[in-house]
Formats: sequence, structure tokens, C-alpha cells
Amino acid sequence: MEDFGFLQMQRIQRELQEKYRGKWTPLSPETGQNSLLWLMIELGEVADIIKKKGSAKVMEDSSVRADFIEELADVLMYYNDVMLCFGISVEELKGIYLEKHRRNMERW
Repeated sequence: MEDFGFLQMQRIQRELQEKYRGKWTPLSPETGQNSLLWLMIELGEVADIIKKKGSAKVMEDSSVRADFIEELADVLMYYNDVMLCFGISVEELKGIYLEKHRRNMERW
């Protein structure tokens, strides 16, 4: 199975930005707040599916599950947009993520 990670996601987001240049707001630190707000809205849509349909339906109903995963994909798209707006590289994220993981492993 092919790995699907942040590098590929960011490449896809850049491709979308290029395709819709002039139609979409460009990704920059000045527009990062908007991308973050859209990410939060998409997270709300994920939570709304669980609230309205229940976690059992997410696991058992293929239609509900597809909707749930699609909203999670939207979350990842906006997450990557936020990273791109603020110039956060995958390497930078990885380093800090692994350090955070190390600290969490040492708790309690």
C-alpha cells in the first residue's frame, strides 16, 4: 500500500491553489486565520455527524461513514492550508511532533 502523508497532501493543496489562482484567496500568513477558521468549521461538521448519527452508524453504515471520512478529508485539507500559510514544513512538523510524543511518553 502506498504511503499517503503530508508531503503528498501539501503538493495536492498547492496544485489546487495554482488551478484556482485569481479565484481563491492565496495562502499567506495574512490569510492563515481564515484557513484556521475553515478548519474549525470542518471539525464541527465531523462532530455534527457523530452527534446526529451516532458513532455506531459511523462504524456500520457505509453512507454515514463515507460522509464522515469526507469531512475528515476537508479537515486535513484546511490543516495543510494552515501549514502552507505559515510556511510550516513537513520536517518542522515532524520534529516538533516527535518531541511532543517523547514528552507525552514520559508523563505519569
